[in-house]
Formats: sequence, C-alpha cells, structure tokens
Amino acid sequence: MASFAPSKILVIGGTGIIGKYITASLLRAKPAFDQVILFTSANTVATKGELLEKWKSEGLSIIVGNFESDSDVAAAFAGVDTVISALGRSVLHHQIRLLQLAEDSGTVQWFLPSEFGTDIEHNDKSPNEPPHQNKLKVRKYVREHIKRLKVTYVVTGPYFDMWVNTQPGVEITGGFVPDKKEAYLIDDGNTKVGFCTMWDVGKFVVATLRNPQESFGKALKVQSFVVTPNEVLAEYEKQTGSEWKVTRTSLTDIRNLEAKLLAEGKPASISLRRIWAEGGTLYAKNDNELLGLGPEDLDSLEVGVKKALAGGWKKDTF
Repeated sequence: MASFAPSKILVIGGTGIIGKYITASLLRAKPAFDQVILFTSANTVATKGELLEKWKSEGLSIIVGNFESDSDVAAAFAGVDTVISALGRSVLHHQIRLLQLAEDSGTVQWFLPSEFGTDIEHNDKSPNEPPHQNKLKVRKYVREHIKRLKVTYVVTGPYFDMWVNTQPGVEITGGFVPDKKEAYLIDDGNTKVGFCTMWDVGKFVVATLRNPQESFGKALKVQSFVVTPNEVLAEYEKQTGSEWKVTRTSLTDIRNLEAKLLAEGKPASISLRRIWAEGGTLYAKNDNELLGLGPEDLDSLEVGVKKALAGGWKKDTF
C-alpha cells in the first residue's frame, strides 16, 4: 500500500459530539477528498435534517442504515477505502464487529477507531482504568484478529472545550464557571495537561489521512497545547480582567470520591479527570510534527479560553 491515498471516506457516528467536528473538517479539507460519506440512522435524518442538508450542499453523501445490522454495514462499506468511527463511549464495543466487517470487505483498506480522547495504554496502570476497558478490548481484537486492514488510533487527550466546564454535582473534580468567576482545581494546579480543542481534533484527523504511510499501525498522540490548570486560570483572569475565586481539592479526595461513585455503580467520568490530573496526557514527544502540524496551525490556550467565554462548544455551528 505504498501509494495508498484515501479517497472514499465513510464516517460512522459523524453527527455526534466529536463526530460533527470530524465530518465538517473532512468536508472542508483542501485539497478536497474525492468523497465523504456519512453512514447514519433514519432517526438522525429525521432529527438533524438541517445540518445534513447543509453538509449535502458541501458535498456530503449519506447512507441510511443501522450500524448494528451486519448487512447494512457491509453494504455501506462497499466501494469505500477508509472508515472513520466516531462512536460514543457507550457503544464502543460495536467497533469489534465493524472492524471485522471492514477486514472482510473487498475495499476498505484503512480504519480509524474512535480513540479520540485519553491514551488508554499510557502506563502500567492503564489496563486497570475503568474508562479504558472497551477501547482496550478493541485494541486487543485488532492485534489478534485484524491481518489485512490498516488501523490507526488518533489519541487526542481531553477536549479542552469540555474540560473547562464543571460537571454538575462533582464540581470539585475541576472546571471553570465564568458567570460566577469560579475555578475548581485539583491539588496545586501545577500538573501539566495535554489538550486538543474539538476543532483541532478534526484538523488532526484530516492530517492523519494526508499521511497514511506515516500513520498506519500507530497510536498517534496529538495535542493543541500543553498547559497547567493554573495557566488556564490565569488566562481566564486575564481575559475577564478580574480575579477568580479558586477552590482546590486534593488528589486524595478525588480518588476517594471516585471509589465511592464506582462502588455505587455510577458513571466514572470522574476517573478521567483524575487520570488527567495524574499526568496521564504527558509524553516525551507528541506526533504533531509527524503529521505536519505546528503550533501556528493549531488553536492556542488564548483561543480556547476566548471561545469558552463566548459560550463554548455548545455554541458551535457546522
């Protein structure tokens, strides 16, 4: 596949939270890809018609089907050379079946699973982290069963746009409240965290597709910027022209709260906040340069905070 270049790209989950950024970025990539196709449900067509019509005017093709149906997926894969999965956390296990169908297809050459997020093989603790389990099963399946298909993981770390927001009921796990000028930081706030903005996730996916030979078989670690929570706070204070109230919570207290919530069977999104605060997004070197992207090509901390103050990712249009 020395001369392979993706031309017919199928996106699954392309109208989801991060999928919208990926789909929009693919459609607006220059030079353009030959064809960008969205595999989506009849319900999405019915409920997100305005967005889909806009994308169709930009060249999007749409295949309607059920991603839980092998026959629907196999039909969608026909003639496609590259598949990008942007499925959400609750349905990641379905990717094992999608990968096998892609492996068995006559045309799919490259598959990018939904790895947009935390590095699940960061260190020796990673295999035991609750949020990582479904993604780890996907990687295990790829290593043991996928022989023909090329697979690439685009590991972005936390989305800055979402990380800056507190989580209701567990605000102490981190985030910022612009209306009240309040900040919640873990420990002393000096541990660096590697972030991607959500638009940069789309940019990194496009850059990955532009560099197949450099990307095949890799877990690419990409980042918009690496900063401390204290640096984020300083940028908020600078842009708002005022000092913010700061609440600091120890990592020990965060771990105790996490254990309590897990014991109660509640979602463990707090686990990710703890992993990030422990340095789980830091690398000796990221892969930005491998993909031809420098700081001047990506969002900065200043841009990220400015956007958050303007309403954040929920205000984005596509």
